Amino acid sequence: MGRGRNSEALVRQDQVPAVVSRAPGGPGAGHGAGGPLRQPGLLDGEALKRALVERAGALGFDLVRIARPDAIPLAPERLSAWLEAGHHGSMDWMADTAERRADPRALWPEVRSIVLLGLNYGPATDPLAELERKDRGYVSVYARNRDYHDVIKGKLKELAGFLAAKASSDVKVFVDTAPVMEKPLAEAAGLGWQGKHTVVVSREFGNWLFLGAIFTTAELPADEAERGRCGSCRRCLDICPTNAFPAPYQLDARRCISYLTIEHKGHIPEELRPGIGNRIFGCDDCLAVCPWNKFAQAGREARLVQRADLSALPLADLARLDDSAFRARFSGTPVKRTGRDRFIRNVLIAIGNSGDAGLAAEAERLLDDASPLVRAMAVWALGRLLPGDALNAHAAVRLEQEADSEVREEWRRAMASTVAA
Repeated sequence: MGRGRNSEALVRQDQVPAVVSRAPGGPGAGHGAGGPLRQPGLLDGEALKRALVERAGALGFDLVRIARPDAIPLAPERLSAWLEAGHHGSMDWMADTAERRADPRALWPEVRSIVLLGLNYGPATDPLAELERKDRGYVSVYARNRDYHDVIKGKLKELAGFLAAKASSDVKVFVDTAPVMEKPLAEAAGLGWQGKHTVVVSREFGNWLFLGAIFTTAELPADEAERGRCGSCRRCLDICPTNAFPAPYQLDARRCISYLTIEHKGHIPEELRPGIGNRIFGCDDCLAVCPWNKFAQAGREARLVQRADLSALPLADLARLDDSAFRARFSGTPVKRTGRDRFIRNVLIAIGNSGDAGLAAEAERLLDDASPLVRAMAVWALGRLLPGDALNAHAAVRLEQEADSEVREEWRRAMASTVAA
């Protein structure tokens, strides 16, 4: 925050570095007024766009569309209302970058065109069938292989380099971590439309799309915006286990299972835990029920195809992961970024929701974990699985010596629940 808006300062460490084509000696260098306007091999307009689309397809992108940087005039007002309602939860970075996020020209004043790209990651089978296996943990489809940031970043950089060379333009690439509103821009570019669940839906691929963006100083012909095609359908809204949609096209992240299990660092509110079920990293319910998925295809990028060992994971095995084992187990996947403690928090919520008394032993072992986040959820899980006398026996040993106030409160609530039952 507060840094000058030059081409390098806009790129943080968690963003893709800017790709700058106009280095000394490169295309367009050394020509003042009256110098040649074009160099041999350079393209512009429709010819440049056709070459870009062809190259993007060769790199594995499934959709390519172009938007103007002024194509989302309503974004600032809508973003402001969403933030004022507190729907971003603890994601303070959303508010901190609101000015740059709401207008691409605030992020990079020199931008003239924005290339929006979609990469299909559709699953080969219905992922929701796994939710019936209560002794197994559910990982969101997008996280069942390599981290998509790394996969798409490499493709974007190669495509941006191609664009820079063909147009003698400056470019910047962004994939998810930057303050860019990819979804409104994708709708404005005609790549798809934002459904009632706020996710981009494509007529060709349903809502299983990763998005990336290339900002460029090149002038590219813009595509027409896509219109909404949800009609009266409410499937995505009605299936949400935690009622995270206060209205169509509005998401309250504070109630969203993906936010709670991935972004949220603290204790998950007690009233929302039962709705999480066995979802231990993310949630796909609202995506999986979209009728437009009837046109979807299984993703073709090998590094994003679902790995069998990241589906229907045994909760008993996951509960035994220490930090090093967790890192090794999920190396290279998005799951790793939650850290072991938050992940085990999620696993314990799933154990508590399993109704399987045989899993109580895994929660009992974690009552003495070093992390209060883990200990608290071990208490909650046991309160759901053990009879009152067994729970009270554990409390007699641990409650008085527990130093963390939130863990102590979990003990009190768990014991009060058994009394009430």
